[in-house]
Amino acid sequence: MKQFLEFIPVALFIGVYFFLNGETVSMGGWFHTFDGIYSATAVLMMSTAACWAIASIVQRKNDRRLMWMTLLIVPLGAATLILRDPVFIQWKPTVFNWGLAVIVLGFLVLGKRTSIERIMGSQIALPRKIWVRINLVWFANFTIVGAANLYVAFNYGEAFWMLYKLYSGLGFALIAGVLTFVIALPYLKTDDLDGDSRPTGGLL
Repeated sequence: MKQFLEFIPVALFIGVYFFLNGETVSMGGWFHTFDGIYSATAVLMMSTAACWAIASIVQRKNDRRLMWMTLLIVPLGAATLILRDPVFIQWKPTVFNWGLAVIVLGFLVLGKRTSIERIMGSQIALPRKIWVRINLVWFANFTIVGAANLYVAFNYGEAFWMLYKLYSGLGFALIAGVLTFVIALPYLKTDDLDGDSRPTGGLL
């Protein structure tokens, strides 16, 4: 459900941009004409905040990931709307992903456990070196996604960036997920008698 809630604002953002641009809606004497990326940005801001609230209520605890997304999207979106410049909201994926990259690297260098181990460690037991490899995969993923977003935003048209934003997030996450599985796979079958996490054979 959490992943679905995170996807809703992006889907609405892109849907408003491509399907409602130039359309006028009225309600009780109030009229609004959808204005490309600016109306899409307003919808993104409101829907992200709503999804944060819904996730927190359902989970009965603050959803930190959606909280940080909201705290990032709202000011950047507001800057885009006030200054009528889409560059601010276009920076959002880069700031968010590079922020995650810094967190992953910080736990890797300074923490007793890596960030991915903190998330998945209760589900699977892996040697330290394998957690390090997995974290390096996600560090590279977040770094590349952030850099690629800037390249596309400043070298291609706005519509292309919108489509890239939709598919790149899913594509890069899928690649990182597959690499994580491949790295961990040799260590998933362990000796039930002593609980030792020894590899059963594999490429990594």
